[in-house]
Amino acid sequence: MLSRVFRRSPTHTMTRRYYCPNLPLKGGKVALLDTEAQHAIRVMRANAGDGITLFDGQGNEADATIDAVTRRECFCSANPSTRPNRESTTSLHLGIALPKPDRCRELIERLTEIGVRTVTPVVAARTQREPSAALLEKLRRTVIEACKQSGRNRLMTIQAPVTTATFVAEPAVPSETRWIAHPNDECEDVLRSPPASRPDEETKSYLVAVGPEGGWTDDEVALASQHGFQCLPLGNRIYRIETAAVVIAARLL
Repeated sequence: MLSRVFRRSPTHTMTRRYYCPNLPLKGGKVALLDTEAQHAIRVMRANAGDGITLFDGQGNEADATIDAVTRRECFCSANPSTRPNRESTTSLHLGIALPKPDRCRELIERLTEIGVRTVTPVVAARTQREPSAALLEKLRRTVIEACKQSGRNRLMTIQAPVTTATFVAEPAVPSETRWIAHPNDECEDVLRSPPASRPDEETKSYLVAVGPEGGWTDDEVALASQHGFQCLPLGNRIYRIETAAVVIAARLL
C-alpha cells in the first residue's frame, strides 16, 4: 500500500542508472532495492514519470519508467532487457594485498571502471591487517557505484581473502598468463612493450599478483614461480599498491 505518492508529468525524463539484481528480463513491474530506492528518492529526487536505466550486474540492462515513489520505495516499469557488450574480451583476475582501508575505495573504483573481472584480496606474509568483512562489504558497494557511473553492466567480483599460497595455486585456465609484480632485472618489462610485439599477444586471460607494502618475500616469489608465475617488473620506480594494480589493469585491458 502506498502511503504517499508523488507524481510528475510523464513528459519529464531523467536518465539515471540503478542496480536491480531482480531485473525482469522480459520486462515488467519491479521495485528498487532499499539502498537504490533511497538514492533515487533522496539524492536524485526521482519522481513518477522519470526515465531511468536498470542493470542486474550480470550483463543485462533495461530502460524503465518510474511509476511511483514513496518516502522509502521506488516502483518501476521495465522494458524487455538487452545485453549490450561493454566487457573486454580479455579476462583479468588480480590478486591484491589490499592497501589501508582509506585507500581501497579509489582502487576498487578504478579497477571496476577499467574492466577487471575479479579481485581476490591476498593475505601475504607482509600484510599488516587482513581485510574485514565490513570493509569487503563496503568495497562491493563501491563496485556497484562504479558500474552505475561508468555504464558497466557486469559487476566486478570481489572474492573472499586467501593466503598467497592459496592464490598462486589457483587452477589454471586455458591460454592463461600468470605474473607476479616483482622487480627482476632478468625479466622483460612487457607492460612497456607495444601490445603487437608482445609474445603473449594472443593471451586473453591473465592472473596477476600484486604484493603488499614491503613487497613479496623470497619464499612467496619462489612459490609463485613453482605454479607458473613469471616476475613482472613495473619500471624503475616503486609504486604504491593501488598505482601498480591500476597500471597493470590499464595496460592489459
